[in-house]
Amino acid sequence: MNDRRRGVLIGLAVGDAMGAAVEFSSPGSFAPVTGYRNGGPHGLEAGEWTDDTSMALALADSIASVGWDLNDQARRYVEWWKTGKYSVNGRCFDIGITTSHALNNFQANQDALASGDTSERASGNGSIMRLAPVPIRYAELYPNKIEELSCLADESSLPTHPSEQCRSACRYLAIVLAALVRGEDRAAVLSPDWRPLRLLNDIKPLHALIQKVAQGSFRNKQPPAIEGSGWVVKSLEAALWAYHDADTFEESVLRAVNLGDDADTTGAISGQLAGAFWGESNIPGSLRSGLARMDMLENALAGIVGE
Repeated sequence: MNDRRRGVLIGLAVGDAMGAAVEFSSPGSFAPVTGYRNGGPHGLEAGEWTDDTSMALALADSIASVGWDLNDQARRYVEWWKTGKYSVNGRCFDIGITTSHALNNFQANQDALASGDTSERASGNGSIMRLAPVPIRYAELYPNKIEELSCLADESSLPTHPSEQCRSACRYLAIVLAALVRGEDRAAVLSPDWRPLRLLNDIKPLHALIQKVAQGSFRNKQPPAIEGSGWVVKSLEAALWAYHDADTFEESVLRAVNLGDDADTTGAISGQLAGAFWGESNIPGSLRSGLARMDMLENALAGIVGE
């Protein structure tokens, strides 16, 4: 199981790094991504990752250091934003508008529960992109304590993305990732009749738009209807589309990043899914060896997985 737990975070970073060079590029406007490449809007080196991985590392560090504390999570996000801690190159070069507004509020009020914008218009993908540490650390809560796991996933969104769409997406994705980490069959987990999905809705109904995705909207669409969007609904749908019938980890992530637009985050979310399913050992060696600052990932994994 630890191979799959490790795969969730490493998969996130691989997908993030593969998409970084084509972030904000319209689909079809770039040579198809086949591996790491340098450049992109932030001028990164091949294999370097962005805010998706940085925020996941901050979340992992918080969980490992103090347990579950939303204010501590927010403080670590601020530390990344202001000092570059958890960044691949020591500086914060990319932060979403919704995230920066929430963290600015947190600096003023020191209350992670009152910092984010709860409105539907603030439903970006910034909390599902960093989610990995929650299902990694708390995988043992699945399947017998789904309510507790879903509550943690929901709460993890609150410091920056407290809209119901974002919270629902975190609840659903966390349960899916935990099930995959525990070795459940992919087709069963993604089925609209999956029993844990019914339990999740019994505990607290998913937002209607997230429910449509969970019911399989991704199965019957192709690009351009599938979009590498920054909107949490479309982002989750695109990542599941890329993953649900891929034959390998690499195929899943390449499908995601080649959608363009918010390519690093679509890659990061699909990478979490693919990593949970195939495990670290089935991520191609070239992608693992080419990933920047693996030492930072190993430090985070030591805190939330151990050996």
